[in-house]
Amino acid sequence: MLSGIPLFPEQASTLAPEVDNLYFFVLAVTGFFALLVVVLVIVFAVKYRDETGQKVGAPITGSIPLEIGWSIIPFFISMAIFVWATVVFFNLVRAPDQTLEIYSTGKRWMWRFQHLDGQSEINELHVPLGRPVKVTFTSEDVLHSLFIPAFRVKADAIPGRYSSVWFTPTKTGEYHLFCAEYCGTKHSGMIGTVTVLEPDQYQAWLSGGGGLSMSARGEQLFQQHACVSCHLNDGSGRGPSLAGKFGSQETLANGSTVVVDDTYVRESILTPQAKLVAGYQPLMPTFQGLVNEEGVMSLIEYIRSLGAAAPAGTRTSAAGAALAQTPR
Repeated sequence: MLSGIPLFPEQASTLAPEVDNLYFFVLAVTGFFALLVVVLVIVFAVKYRDETGQKVGAPITGSIPLEIGWSIIPFFISMAIFVWATVVFFNLVRAPDQTLEIYSTGKRWMWRFQHLDGQSEINELHVPLGRPVKVTFTSEDVLHSLFIPAFRVKADAIPGRYSSVWFTPTKTGEYHLFCAEYCGTKHSGMIGTVTVLEPDQYQAWLSGGGGLSMSARGEQLFQQHACVSCHLNDGSGRGPSLAGKFGSQETLANGSTVVVDDTYVRESILTPQAKLVAGYQPLMPTFQGLVNEEGVMSLIEYIRSLGAAAPAGTRTSAAGAALAQTPR
């Protein structure tokens, strides 16, 4: 519908029409009232012009119906926009339960994407048509922003925390990917391409070989850094057991609770003293500088594969599911 407007991106996701409809409604409302004001100014200027400069305007006593009207009408219009925008916002930030999970790291000046089954890409992202995709990402250096105009999704990549966007592609083809936050001298070159493939073409691309899955790489790091010597599955180690922990509530030493999610696991790897688990001593060293962001994401995926308290069926990696069932 909008392909004839060169400055407007193509609609290529299920979210795009929702965002565009709201945008055009707000544009129509503001345009209508702007035009109304201009027309009335012109009409009144012509009708009540005074070429002599001697006329005095009649005293104005006010109009209650008019004042109520210009208060009530904008109120209902603004509330309609608020409710509509709220619905669109929640649709943008709440991904479906079953999504294709992809991790990403932004750094000057590139985007690195990591698929759960092992494929990795730089400034390119391959996704299947008609399948919800969730991209979880962070920044390795400064503030970046992942923006895919055709899908109408954008979120900041902030160092030290995870952000995410999700979308369901509705058209095959190639679409632009940008960093929408100025991040340095080569910011304009931090661009990429999202390629939407038919499901069978995507599976063929995915099976092209990418080495170990993320959870398998995470297990290697878990062994390499001797994490296994403290985090025993039976809970008898110097650190808490990680089996079945992901998605559950963990009680901390200060009496508060925290959800064992991506952000908490990342914080525990890089700053382990920040939130101590109740009943355990502050013995774990920091792995800041020893494990990069891709390594942290792999460790998170491995811990997730050990069993999760979250509803089953939310992951899409066959390799991760097989690893979770492997005796340890």
